[in-house]
Formats: sequence, C-alpha cells, structure tokens
Amino acid sequence: MQSLPCSALRLSSLGLRSPRPALVAVVLLLLTAGLLSFPVAAAPSRAATEAPSEHSRGPRFPNILLISVDTLRSDHMSGYGYKRPTSPRIDRLMAQGARFDTARTVEPLTSPALCSMITSRFPHEHGSTRNGLRLRPGIESLPKLLAERGYRTVAFVGNWTLRDKLSGLGEHFDEYHEVFSRKRWFGLFNSEATGRDLTDEMLDWIDNYEEDTPRHPWFVWVHYVEPHAPYRLWEDLTGPLGIDTDRGVTKVDRYDTEIAFVDREVGRLLDHLGGGRSPEQTMVIFVADHGESLGQHRYWGHGRHLYENGLRIPMSITWPGRIPPSTIDPPALNIDLAPTVLGLLGLPAPDGFRGFDWSPLFRGQKALPQRVTHYEAHKGAVRTDHASSNARQAGLLEVGRIDGTHKEVFDLRNRHVRVYDLTKDDAEMHPEIRSENEMSVDLATWLKAVEAGLEAASDLPVPQLDAETRKHLEALGYID
Repeated sequence: MQSLPCSALRLSSLGLRSPRPALVAVVLLLLTAGLLSFPVAAAPSRAATEAPSEHSRGPRFPNILLISVDTLRSDHMSGYGYKRPTSPRIDRLMAQGARFDTARTVEPLTSPALCSMITSRFPHEHGSTRNGLRLRPGIESLPKLLAERGYRTVAFVGNWTLRDKLSGLGEHFDEYHEVFSRKRWFGLFNSEATGRDLTDEMLDWIDNYEEDTPRHPWFVWVHYVEPHAPYRLWEDLTGPLGIDTDRGVTKVDRYDTEIAFVDREVGRLLDHLGGGRSPEQTMVIFVADHGESLGQHRYWGHGRHLYENGLRIPMSITWPGRIPPSTIDPPALNIDLAPTVLGLLGLPAPDGFRGFDWSPLFRGQKALPQRVTHYEAHKGAVRTDHASSNARQAGLLEVGRIDGTHKEVFDLRNRHVRVYDLTKDDAEMHPEIRSENEMSVDLATWLKAVEAGLEAASDLPVPQLDAETRKHLEALGYID
C-alpha cells in the first residue's frame, strides 16, 4: 500500500512559539550525553499503519456492506424473471453492478454456506458441515483480512443457527451482534429478530460509528432470516403481489410475501446509507445462503439434497464507478465472493481460498473461467444424545458436480448416482440412475476429498446443545 505525503506540522498552527536557538543547543547536548531521554511510543500495529486515511479510503478502501438473505430462491425474485414483483429494490441494486445469473451455494444449509462464504472454503475444509458444528478455530477469512487493513468488522445476525456458540463465527468479527429482540411468527417458535429489527440495529451502529470514527472504513454483514420457514404472511404486501387472500393463501404465497418484506427492509437500508454519501464510498454485496425446495421433489425445506432449487442463489456486487452494470452468465459460487472483494481492493487472497476472483472481468478482461463446480449436502443438525466424534462423517448425504449443463450427484443413502442434462430437465424430474461404480472419476475423487476432510475434522469438539437450542433447531426443521 502506497504511503501518502504528509504536510509538515507547524508549531505556530498549534499556538506554540518556536524554541530559542540557545535552548535547542542545550537540549541537543544533554541528549548526546545521555542525560536526557524521552519515552518512545510502541510501534503501531500492522492494521494501524495500513489503515486508509480519509483521502485514500475513497476509491480503494470503500465501506463494504454484505447483505445475505436466508432461504432465498433466485427464481422467486422479479429481477430473475419471476411473475410477481417480489424484489424491486434488490433488483434495482443488482442492476447497478455485476449480477451473477448462475450462482450457487456450495452447500444448501445456513451455517455451512455462510461459513464457506466468508472463508472461501468448502464445508469439509472449514469444519462447519452441519448447523451446530463450529468452524475450525484460527482459520483465515475475509473479515479477518480486512481487519488487518484497518477495517472495523461487524456482523448482525438474526438466525439462531448463527449464534457464535453454535457457528464459531464470532471469532471473525470485531463485533458480533446476535439480534434476538423479539419472537418471530407471533411468538410461536423462535426468538429471532425480524428484518426490521436487524435494519434498525445495524443503521444505529453505522451512524454512531461514522460519527465517532470517520477515518476508518467498516465491513458490516447483516443476515436477514426471512423468508425462512415457517413462512409468515405479510398481509399488507399481498395486494402489491396480486395475492387474493379471499381465495385462500398457499405456502408459496406466504413465502413470496416474506421476500417482499425483506426487499422493503433492504430498500430502507440502502436509502439510509445513500443519504449524504457518495455512491463510490460503499461496495454492496448481495447474496442468499441457499434456496428452498417449496414442495418440489416431495420435499419442503433445504439442506438434505443437491437439487437446483436449493443450490441456486441470487448474487451481485455493486460498486459505482468501479464495477460496470453487467450480468455474468458463467457459473459462480458463494466462495467466490471473498477473493473477488480482495481483488477489487487490490489485495492478495490467501492460498487456502478456493473461490474464483472475478475482479479482472470487471476491469475488462475477456477470458472467462472454464470450471467444474462441486457441492456437498449434510444432515441438518446434531442432537446432543447423538453427538460423537464422527458427527461430521455420519452427516454426509450427497456430493455433486456440475460441468456446463451436465450434473452428477452421488446419494450416499441409496448408493446410486443421479445424472441430469439441465438444458432438457431443469426441474430435475427425470434423472438417469447409475450404479455407484459408474460415477465419473471426477466425482469419485471429490467424494474421497470430502470424506478425508470430514475424517480430519473428527478431532474438533462436538456440540453440547441445551434444551432451548434443540427447541429452536427443531422449529427451524434442522433436527429430524
């Protein structure tokens, strides 16, 4: 990082008189003789020396806002072609930057997916393969690397599975706010915050921080729990979505109103941040942790299968003046976000990061990656009475790979391979079933890598879930 020239400090500007020559001579004589000394300040930390100044922060070190939404299917967003206007504000945000049209999560489960997002590693590598299984301690991550460069890193989460004692995510942030200020779903299930609660707390923090510490940029992550099941009906949003409640309301109707609700909160957040700031001061990342089945394949929920409805997610990066509005068609993964952000800031990514850096594409590079993408699915959570050293190994359900439109999934429960041509069967209703010994060499290699990672993680501590935590995880559908 280049240092900026500093203006000489003038004593007169501080109201001090210049020292007399005779006095200076005496002081120099005493210093030379060792009879006079001054306390020496400790060397500043790496973060302090590299913290961007008020002038350097603009183009290279912007504030970074990471918005993630739970259980959000991209094909239920109006910007991705959905019939209902569920997401006008998010659509507008995405249209201002780079929108990934074929983005997927590496695992369709909340804690593993979000841990992969910030560490740019697969679940079997970072250790959080199931909700309630914590990250490996000491692992590198995007917020840790940004903190080394002077960023204040803060998270606001409202999903019970993201509590630090369950996920281990708190280690990666200067401040980790668990917002459980009221009971969602009319007090019937979880002490989880609504999107409104999260927006309020986060905006209060940003306003107070910028007033007190204007020279240092922030990296703030907010994770909205809507539209996670059990889906709440936001009746004031049924009209704009064209839902006739007199004819009855379906689960999909409820799900869509939850998307519209979180879209409204994202809009309120963006409106507030836009006030008094130049657009280039803030980079905004939008992403979902995973999708949702919505009854397809006779399944309601997510996490236990590698169908496209659980893998496909919305994803975009917006930085006005630095990222031109565009849509990116090649396959992208949520683990790409961390190296891409570092690339945009001109910072190197660690060797352990597995994601692809898209930043050269934003600067005009024409070459696109030719990549085969890989995935894994695990059981939801670990019961206290079932917890053991092989909790990670016992939880593996499926592994998969996608090469272009060719998709291959190995189901460890039935010991067979499902093969799809996504151009002809995008709903994945007509797989070709193959035996275990007919899986491709690449998928067999991936399976061995995942199993080896899970075995290596068997030395990590297993969870001790209290009764309250078990109740919350069961209500969210994570414990069978």
